[in-house]
Amino acid sequence: MQVAELQQNLVQHQHKENKIMCKKIQLSVSDTELHNHHHNSCGCDVDGCHKVEGEDLFIPPLNFAMVDNGIFRSGFPEPANFSFLQTLALRSIIYLCPEPYPEANMEFLKSNGIKLYQFGIEGHKEPFVNIPEDTIREALKVVLDVRNHPLIIHCKRGKHRTGCLVGCYRKLQKWCLSSVFDEYQRFAAAKARVSDQRFVELFDISTIKPLPITFSSFKR
Repeated sequence: MQVAELQQNLVQHQHKENKIMCKKIQLSVSDTELHNHHHNSCGCDVDGCHKVEGEDLFIPPLNFAMVDNGIFRSGFPEPANFSFLQTLALRSIIYLCPEPYPEANMEFLKSNGIKLYQFGIEGHKEPFVNIPEDTIREALKVVLDVRNHPLIIHCKRGKHRTGCLVGCYRKLQKWCLSSVFDEYQRFAAAKARVSDQRFVELFDISTIKPLPITFSSFKR
């Protein structure tokens, strides 16, 4: 009788363990389904994401890139980009278009103590191109003044007017023309203009004060 009772107890114990195991499997499946549902609902594809509704998203402006220490470039910043721009701790913005700065952007500048330098260069298309050399020189003075850093240079798309100003800055850094043009074309892509590259090539930097060693990223 003792043997039979032991066998019966063993069977009951195994049955209980199986029920517990089944319950654990069900919980695991439920956790997996919940995890998958979370990813599907938030659109993420990274394990362990913890997206919080209303959390700030840091979205850089179109064509954003770093030019040098304290100098950035981009297309026109939209309100969705403001949180990202705050992370740069900007002191200045160089705006290369003649149109008035939008009210929302002006409010952003005021609330963050950012100074606006506007150089109204018309966005002409070839062959009617008239890039004002004097205006580019004045904009370069702002770029070269470290008291204005960090700063960002932008036009509409961050391609032509911004590309010309950055290209002239690269000449001050003693870049070879092929490297200057490669950078210009990388941002302009299919919209690259031969006239812009010609302007940069002919731009005279001899009257511009050389870059301080502590300023340029190309330290010697």
